[in-house]
Amino acid sequence: MSTKISNLSYVDPKAEIGEDVSIGPFCHVGPNVRIGKGSVLDSHVSITGHTSIGERNRFFPTSVIGAEPQDAGYSGAPTRLEIGDDNLFREGCTVHRGAEKEDHCTRIGNRNTFLCNSHVAHNCHIFDNVTLVNGVLIGGHVHVHDRAIISGNTVVHQFCTIGTLAFITGAARATIDVPPYMICTGSDEFRVRTVNMVGMQRAGISESSVAAVRRAHRLIYRKNKKLDEVREIFSQELEGVIPFALNALFEHLESIKGSKAGRGREEAARNAKFTPDENDQNSTRRAA
Repeated sequence: MSTKISNLSYVDPKAEIGEDVSIGPFCHVGPNVRIGKGSVLDSHVSITGHTSIGERNRFFPTSVIGAEPQDAGYSGAPTRLEIGDDNLFREGCTVHRGAEKEDHCTRIGNRNTFLCNSHVAHNCHIFDNVTLVNGVLIGGHVHVHDRAIISGNTVVHQFCTIGTLAFITGAARATIDVPPYMICTGSDEFRVRTVNMVGMQRAGISESSVAAVRRAHRLIYRKNKKLDEVREIFSQELEGVIPFALNALFEHLESIKGSKAGRGREEAARNAKFTPDENDQNSTRRAA
């Protein structure tokens, strides 16, 4: 099928537009943009910067993709935004390209859903099958792992990590890392409440693994046992064969031990030095 571009839109001649792409009226596509086949820009969509977009992505009206980062230290370098396949960006969604920090890149994986007026800031990494509900604001350098759901009007502090299959309730203020498989809630007192059993079951995780994560939650968050003690309990009972989901929970909790303000990646990310790749004309491909 042929590509369709409205006469009422501006697409820079240098932009790379794939097969079967549809660009509706009043859109703007910049010179350093690449759009994969089957993607759709409804109308009034702006895509700019060094932005690479995969296949079959859908952009609803007034979404702005690849704009400059809202970072005081940004000096205009050709930082990047990379988007995978089959993502949905609803009305008013904004995704900024990377700032001149970490590896200079914002990354969006596959099959993610960004509902109305959600925002993804610079240097974030949204993995796969993530849902950001209306009005969710993701600060810079945040990582959101597979199948996480962040409910409406929630704000996520910069450098936070949201674990796999985590669920954050609406109007929350996430200021600390969220462990995988957990449900977190609260604005003035954001904390882990319980296990996301429904999400784990829908993801096909075995009943034994779900039960193990539930028990670990009780030991850590209800009985206030130390992580090393809980690890030893399960290691002895399971003869060292720890389920994948339970091990993921342990690894996450280990990563935030001794961190400042409950964000395990923050100090390491702030102190990381960027090393340009000599083979990359933009010098933005890799971080040290």
